[in-house]
Amino acid sequence: MKYCYEYPRPAVTVDCIIFGLDESQVLKVLLIQRGHDPYLGHWALPGGFVDLEEDLEFAALRELEEETGVRNVFIEQLFTFGAPHRDPRGRVISVAYYALVNLTDHPVHPSTDAQSAEWFPITALPQLAFDHDVILETALNRLRAKVRYQPIGFELLPEKFTLTQLQNLYETILGLPKNDQLNKRNFRTRIQKMDVLKEVGIQEGVSHRPAKLYSFDKERYEELQKMKYKELVRRGLDFEI
Repeated sequence: MKYCYEYPRPAVTVDCIIFGLDESQVLKVLLIQRGHDPYLGHWALPGGFVDLEEDLEFAALRELEEETGVRNVFIEQLFTFGAPHRDPRGRVISVAYYALVNLTDHPVHPSTDAQSAEWFPITALPQLAFDHDVILETALNRLRAKVRYQPIGFELLPEKFTLTQLQNLYETILGLPKNDQLNKRNFRTRIQKMDVLKEVGIQEGVSHRPAKLYSFDKERYEELQKMKYKELVRRGLDFEI
């Protein structure tokens, strides 16, 4: 039996915050240029309205692919944004999702209601539509908090990487200036205590002393999660900055 309620129903949207790292170790976010009002021509996060029969995550992935061409990414729910006047079209609640991707693996192809889609450095962002600056800042803070206790970000690295590359990645995500970097010995001690890296060889064809190469042991990480995740966190990446 169907029921009809008299109170007004707010609309629901999804927004996607997709972070990527370029070859010069610059952290970027994927934005689209809106093709219609409100905020015609303004830059915004990819997203849109949820259809009545859609799962929220499915809607987020659909909108992301429709507006940017980016697909096959793992997204995680971030937060729900529901300030009464956040959208000039009416009462709109947005559920935000975020992800880390290897930028070179995801070329963008704008379509549907997006005029353009581009990667922007998080330190050089255009003015954003709606409350997307708040959403982006929330995602960035979540990312920087999570990276201190959980091994994330390996999607942004080559399959085989050095510990220097890994440290540079964490310093980039944490937004550390050049004069306030992580202690090299402390970083390497802590990351190796997590027991989630596999040594897979050494660098070849380099002019300097070749460094050891590592890969992320996803199976070992999942095993540790099942056994005693708190212990993994305790000996993890709670860096002293």
